[in-house]
Amino acid sequence: MSRIFVYSRVSTIEQESLNQLDEIKAAGFNVEPHRVVIEIVSGSMTMTRRSRFSSLLDKMKQGDTLIVATLDSLGRDATDVGITVAKLKQEGIRVYCLALGCVNLTSSAGRLTMSVIDAVAQLERNLLIEKTQSGLVQTKTGEKILSRPPTLSHDQQKIIRQRLAGGESASVIARDMKTSRQIIMLLDMFRSRSR
Repeated sequence: MSRIFVYSRVSTIEQESLNQLDEIKAAGFNVEPHRVVIEIVSGSMTMTRRSRFSSLLDKMKQGDTLIVATLDSLGRDATDVGITVAKLKQEGIRVYCLALGCVNLTSSAGRLTMSVIDAVAQLERNLLIEKTQSGLVQTKTGEKILSRPPTLSHDQQKIIRQRLAGGESASVIARDMKTSRQIIMLLDMFRSRSR
């Protein structure tokens, strides 16, 4: 007999997984409470490193169904999600995602959906690479400066350099200037190089 499981992932304790569970019930899935797994973990963590999801996999068997409200419950990375869905399909477990029209991701239509999502993710990566490369070319030609705007004014940087030269610690200066110790250390490094 096929059993239905729910996996709900949230990144922080403050986020509500109850909304996801309500959506799943509203979609007509009747899930026994002991088959609902809620995990508080970053979506960037791969499925293999999620302890509650791993425990869920141990409970599930061929013919079972896994329901997620949104694809990001399975991860933010399209590659990781694809690997997870393929593993579940190999185990004979169906995976439904409500946000994608309740499509079974292990079916032919679901694989097509996953292919489109993967293609869009790849397009976004390629566009980001092109934009970065274009920015680097502009930087080399002098059309653009590749850096963040300074967090400290020129006068503040001068004061910091003077205090560093006087032997004050980076921690004390950072606290007084309301900046990070790392910024002070960078200024010290550049001061040392310019000698």
